[in-house]
Amino acid sequence: MSVSKQYLNIHDHSRELSGLKYIYSVISRRAGGLSIGVNLNVNNACNWQCIYCEIPNLTRGSPPPIELDVLEDELRFFLHEIIHGDYMEKNVAIDDRHLKDIAFSGNGEPTSAEEFPKIILIVKKVLQEFNLLHKIKIRLITNGSLIHKESVLAGIQTLAKIGGEVWFKIDAALEENTKIINQVNLKPKHVVDRLKLCGEICPTYVQTCIFTLDNKEPNDKEIDAYIKLIDNAKKNIKGVHLYGIARPSLQPEGHRLGRADINVLKNIADQLHNNGIESTVSY
Repeated sequence: MSVSKQYLNIHDHSRELSGLKYIYSVISRRAGGLSIGVNLNVNNACNWQCIYCEIPNLTRGSPPPIELDVLEDELRFFLHEIIHGDYMEKNVAIDDRHLKDIAFSGNGEPTSAEEFPKIILIVKKVLQEFNLLHKIKIRLITNGSLIHKESVLAGIQTLAKIGGEVWFKIDAALEENTKIINQVNLKPKHVVDRLKLCGEICPTYVQTCIFTLDNKEPNDKEIDAYIKLIDNAKKNIKGVHLYGIARPSLQPEGHRLGRADINVLKNIADQLHNNGIESTVSY
């Protein structure tokens, strides 16, 4: 395994530092420590193309077939290095040396992999071997676009049984904004329906990236629509994670983006709180 020359940090989520195909590690602001990533989209293909995405050469599409035996061996090897080896000492600052979760994130939409339900079972098996099941979180970070598929629902149901949770991406509530930010045509009603469905079968948090576009903060109309959308599903979710841009976008629109003022995020969090919705701000 290759060793980084400096400690992992929130400003670098490179997948290459581990030297593995599917498994990598990052320091996660929202998780609060070391996160083991599972990258199923090794071809940098996603069914969305968010303008803030940090993935190079991002393309539209789905991942190639997953080598399940390779993924299992890599996860087992990496956990051994973290728990019994010197990976933490060499790569992670003292304050971050807490293994917080295993996160399905990577370079595209993880639920677009046909093998997704099987991989959840692999993670369960390996965590049992290390006596970590129910001791660290297993998180699915998803845009929610495939929640309605039977195989994806089966995977999420298994995730719930092993103490996992879903982080469901919602970056905008207005249809025209979603088209700009995520580059998909998506009606707010469909977002709410999928969010509710997900929240009914597994603990679910909304995650939202807040930024400036062409030097403009989100306006009152956009924020009001967002608060309303989240409010419509508040009985089905555990809370909302609001976060700002920490790493540069590698998409063509990246030059149009900037960091929003932290008070914008705090204002949205306050409005959510007033509606009885727990929220966190990561800046």
